[in-house]
Amino acid sequence: MKALVVCSGGLDSVTLAYKVAKEGSLSSLLSFDYGQRHNKEIDFAARCAKQLNTPHIVIDLSQVGSQLTGSALTDDIDIPDGHYAEESMKVTVVPNRNAIMMTIAFGLATSQKADAVAMAVHGGDHFIYPDCRPEFIEAFATMQNFALEGLNETSNSNNNIELYTPYLHKDKTEIARDSAKYNVPVADTWSCYKGQDQHCGRCGTCVERREAFHLAGLKDPTEYADTEYWQTVVSGAHE
Repeated sequence: MKALVVCSGGLDSVTLAYKVAKEGSLSSLLSFDYGQRHNKEIDFAARCAKQLNTPHIVIDLSQVGSQLTGSALTDDIDIPDGHYAEESMKVTVVPNRNAIMMTIAFGLATSQKADAVAMAVHGGDHFIYPDCRPEFIEAFATMQNFALEGLNETSNSNNNIELYTPYLHKDKTEIARDSAKYNVPVADTWSCYKGQDQHCGRCGTCVERREAFHLAGLKDPTEYADTEYWQTVVSGAHE
């Protein structure tokens, strides 16, 4: 399988890139600048591309993102602290983000004659993000089959592209395990939504990351500004 990987620079998508590189081949990594406050993640995606010796494409969607108001990732709204499955985390939803990105990804994959578009959506995303749920992924894959149907087969394009989401029914603990399996340089990934000098250790993505490595029985080499907070919110969430 030759796949275009949508890569934010976070643990999930970088691990997926390493998985694809090991089990198949990469056509490119694709990142998006949609005006996210943590756009430093794109630098980490670039590091991944360099490490895997594959092209890195960055699409500027900042003007689109500026119109998708109401999200803490693109608007002047505080990023909430707490467990990633708390109701308050819904403020980090960017409306239709994945649908927009995946549509572009399929267009590029077609031009690159790739066999698949790979996305690192996982089971832990389902509660908060509707565009990470199995129903959406399945419907989007069907829509893309129709969108590419009848594409001129004499052209330099591929019109039979799979949507590859190996973590769709798995949680982040499995991704942490795969990061070890595929020798992912975890310290060269960025998850924190706050985009500061260090991972904050308090936002939903930091808490989820810490918990995943803990449950996987693996050392998390990430440097966090707050190293204790995650244990409090995780124990509270499971009481």
